[in-house]
Amino acid sequence: MKYTIFIIIFFSTILFVPSGALAEGSLGDAKLNLGSAGARAGTAKLDNIGSIAGRAINIALTLLGLVFLILMVYAGYLWMIARGEEEKVKKAQKIIIDSLIGLVIVISAYAITFLVMSKFGN
Repeated sequence: MKYTIFIIIFFSTILFVPSGALAEGSLGDAKLNLGSAGARAGTAKLDNIGSIAGRAINIALTLLGLVFLILMVYAGYLWMIARGEEEKVKKAQKIIIDSLIGLVIVISAYAITFLVMSKFGN
């Protein structure tokens, strides 16, 4: 188990850490090009605290969704390698149930916040 976690972290580091050799070119026009690309994509500068908070909430919800996905994959993996051992199967089922309850709580909180902000905001 220790080796699989080490291998996953090792390959993730290799894949997701940018290489220094990729940064050889001039960065003079990068800000200009990124600004024009952002304008064409429809993104604008954040002008009020509400839009900043909205982006922060969206990022947090995205990360929570990622945590939910990781927990579900981990629980499925535990269940598959349980080999009929009742204790391991119950542990995997508990992880699945707990992560589903957490997901329902997060989605409910988002729905309540969205409802309140749409009724009383602006």
